[in-house]
Order: sequence, then structure tokens, then C-alpha cells
Amino acid sequence: MRAFLFPGQGSQAVGMGADLAAASPHARAVFEEVDDALGQSLARIMAEGPAETLTLTANAQPAIMANAIATLRVLEKEGGVRLADKAEFVAGHSLGEYSALCAAQAFDLATTARLLKLRGQAMQAAVPIGAGAMAALLGADFELAEAICADAAQGEVCQAANDNGGGQVVISGDKAAVERAMALSKERGVKRAVPLAVSAPFHCALMQPAADAMAAALAAADVRAPLVAVYANVTAAPASNPDTIRDLLVRQVTGTVRWRESVEAMWAAGVTDYVEFGAKVLGPMVKRIAPDATVTSVITMAEIEALAAAL
Repeated sequence: MRAFLFPGQGSQAVGMGADLAAASPHARAVFEEVDDALGQSLARIMAEGPAETLTLTANAQPAIMANAIATLRVLEKEGGVRLADKAEFVAGHSLGEYSALCAAQAFDLATTARLLKLRGQAMQAAVPIGAGAMAALLGADFELAEAICADAAQGEVCQAANDNGGGQVVISGDKAAVERAMALSKERGVKRAVPLAVSAPFHCALMQPAADAMAAALAAADVRAPLVAVYANVTAAPASNPDTIRDLLVRQVTGTVRWRESVEAMWAAGVTDYVEFGAKVLGPMVKRIAPDATVTSVITMAEIEALAAAL
């Protein structure tokens, strides 16, 4: 069994998608449709930067999605591969869940781009710059990270935001609380606590205004049953009902990205083959969680062609 995977924020880089767009009219069509949906030249920012503009949350989120979907579209159109024939499930990390749903045709491309633009803007606006923080605890399991967050909160917000597996848990919340958690982590045997250069504290209760904005947007959006079920971040379980998908995406804004549990659940369900589109971020995570898994990450035209031949 196979799952198609889609990366999250942090996988963006200036130049992303440029070679693929030059090589394939199908990739170019994806970038053009996203540009039209957003009313901006996101493709130019992706290709040329500057990096600080691409990294803005409201640009990075639709850009990462567009790059992943362009990669998949080339595989489908030029490699003759149908997602529904070659994958039993899709999954994505944080914003990547939207890419996964687009790949499985629960959302059309223009809707996905607009939802992610709004999601990025709403997440950025939810917390004043500098008021929140995130940090990666390296060498911590999820239970230890949760205990550290609980003790560090002291009436403020401090939550485990991403359970990435392999002993990496990202925490999020009020800046002072996250700093307390980083200090505590050294006392509790965590190997390293690394502050992350992010513009907002994602996946914690401080994001509630963004969750409210997404609830309104998703209520108005056309959501269809996906071609294959999506493993949802907040439940680490497959979902295919459109109303359920709406609810899960709203909860995801403030909830933990349960990536380790998602991969463990897919593996337990019989998924042995994992294909990541548009980056090489989730593949290494999967190998840390399920060492016997077969992992392929595709970015370039050559990699897409090799995957098409293998499938």
C-alpha cells in the first residue's frame, strides 16, 4: 500500500518550481492558475524571491502547495499516473494537509490557493509579532514534551505543536512560556532546545482567531469527498466525509500536528511505500518513524520520470 505525502511550512526556497515550470507546460499551468486565483505573481516570488517575501506566511503556504501540486500534476499528465490508482491514502504536514486534499480533488486548485492565502494571513494576524515563539525539543518524546509544556505554562499558553517523530517535538505558545519550557527541557534530559525563526506561534491556542477565520472560509468553500482518504493531522486517522474534513481543518489551526502517530497508523494499516511531492522533508521523518518504509521524494523532472517508471 502507498501514501502520497505533502510538505509543510519551512520547505520553501527561492527557485522552487522554476525548473519544473521551464520543463513542463502542466507545471506552468498550475502556477498560472494559482497566480490568477490570488491576483498576484506568486510564481515570480517563488522563482526569484526575495527570500524574506517568499517566507512571509501568506506567501509560503500557497507557494509550497503550488509547488507540490505542480509536481504531482506533471506525474499525472506526463507520467500517466492516476493518484486513485497508485495511492491508498494522502497526508500532509500542517498546510500540507490542504495540498493533500487538493491532490485528492476534495478542493480544486484555486480554492486551495485562496484558503491557504487566508490561512497564512489569519495566522500572522492572530498574535502580535514578538509575543509568541516556537522551539524544537530534540531528544524528547511527546509525553515528556507535553509535561514540560504543562509545567512551563504558568497561566500562559505553551503546547506541543508538532510531534514529528524521531525524538523531535516542536512546542509553541507565549514567548515567555516557551522560554521557560526551553530552560526546563535541559533539566529534564532533553538533548537540545532550539528556538525556531518563525513569524507566529503556530498550532497552539493563541491561533484561535485564525481558527475562527478558517471556520468561516471553510463553511463557504466547496469540499468534495476525496478520491482517497486523508490522514488528518489532529486525529492521526483517515477522513473522507466533507463536513468532517472541514471540522478537522479548523481544529488543526490550534491543534497538534500528530505526524508521528499518522505515519505509525498508516504503517499499521499496511502502508509501506511513501512518496513526498515537492520537497525532501517528510521522507526523512517517515524513515525515522518507520525505518523499514520505502520512501521516495520527488522534486525534479528526472525524479518524476523515474517515479513514473517505477509506479
